[in-house]
Amino acid sequence: MKTTRWCQSRWWGPFCGALLGLSGLTSHSATAQNGNPLRRLLHADTARFGRVLCAPEQYRIQIIYTQINRDAQNKPHFRSYTYGGANLRRYFYPASTVKLPAAVLALEKLRQLRAQYPELTPESPVRIDSAFAGQARVVRDSTSPTGRASMAHYIRKVLLVSDNDAYNRLYEFLGPGRLNAELRRRGYRRARLLHRLSVGDQEPGSRHTNPMVFFTDSALQTPVYQQEAGFFAGTWPRLGLKGEKLGRGYLQGDKLVEQPLDFSTKNYISLANLQAVLRAVLFPESLPAKRRFQLDKADYQLLRQYMSMLPRESQAPRYDSLKYPDNYAKFLLTGGPPGPLPPGVRIFNKIGQAYGFLIDNAYIMDEARGVEFLLSAVIYTNADGILNDDRYEYDTIGFPFLRDLGRAVYQYELGRSRRHKPELSQFNPASAK
Repeated sequence: MKTTRWCQSRWWGPFCGALLGLSGLTSHSATAQNGNPLRRLLHADTARFGRVLCAPEQYRIQIIYTQINRDAQNKPHFRSYTYGGANLRRYFYPASTVKLPAAVLALEKLRQLRAQYPELTPESPVRIDSAFAGQARVVRDSTSPTGRASMAHYIRKVLLVSDNDAYNRLYEFLGPGRLNAELRRRGYRRARLLHRLSVGDQEPGSRHTNPMVFFTDSALQTPVYQQEAGFFAGTWPRLGLKGEKLGRGYLQGDKLVEQPLDFSTKNYISLANLQAVLRAVLFPESLPAKRRFQLDKADYQLLRQYMSMLPRESQAPRYDSLKYPDNYAKFLLTGGPPGPLPPGVRIFNKIGQAYGFLIDNAYIMDEARGVEFLLSAVIYTNADGILNDDRYEYDTIGFPFLRDLGRAVYQYELGRSRRHKPELSQFNPASAK
């Protein structure tokens, strides 16, 4: 609350002008002369953004807005602006955003295995066994048309409704050693993915992965590839992050532990790395070859289709639109009460929500209006400072902030002049088939 008093002081000014100017609003590629449109958008609407921006330490805001400009050949060129630049080394819990890199690397591993096992595909039925305490077996998957699990089906569930169990299976298929090493090899060095989600996974269980067998048939009669139980004996990435101890206390069962919760043994991936992975999936040709994932056209199509698909549009798995409305996992532009996306807008994204953090990592496009941009943001809402009590201000502060941020940038993009209107049919699900 100290920052709020600063905002009210005569030195900082009534609308936090000086504070916002020093709070890390920087541009990766824009010069000071060109200014920062993200800063202008945030400053222009104190009614919607003032409360949060006056307390940057409390809300731990980080934003990366990337403009996309096409040349005469429709080649994209990128220009990024940030808010919270001084805090980009500060820890935030990434929650379900880690599922996108896991999905990408699972497809890449399958593609590499096909060189030796040509019958192995993302749709190959898989049986998952257990070999260490806490591991869970999978023989059937009632949400699949075949009644069997597959890596492709797990990826669909991860991208459509952010299914935690589906992510855990991708984690077990990859193994944490490969998961972290492949991200680092591609230049995504601000990441450490250490555990499964929502099962209390920790050392040593997080280092152990399940044995699994892939088959050519749904009857599980003809095995095509067998993966033994794994163990990662290496060291976890060391990132030198700031602020990994959060809150003034946390609930452990029914007991209140009156000390900060230590997140140094939990997952992390920087906002910049998250947006870079998203860009690599959507615009691989814009990156040097060594930064690209080794995927084929069908792999990219699977990722893009289910990142942008609405739950009600999916046939397998099927989802109840009352439980999973269109904006269920679309925080930017549409976060909050159940509702539709704006007409013509398609969002390719991956969200995260846990421990008071809300994150959305999105590419937002409107083909008819010639609009496209990347927008990634983090906000932390935990006024009482207690973790695990499920008393976070998601509905009153977090979702409205992300919704209004997305709307502000979208409206700005509608009016932004472009030398060449983008041709975006490659992202239209109807033309991608």
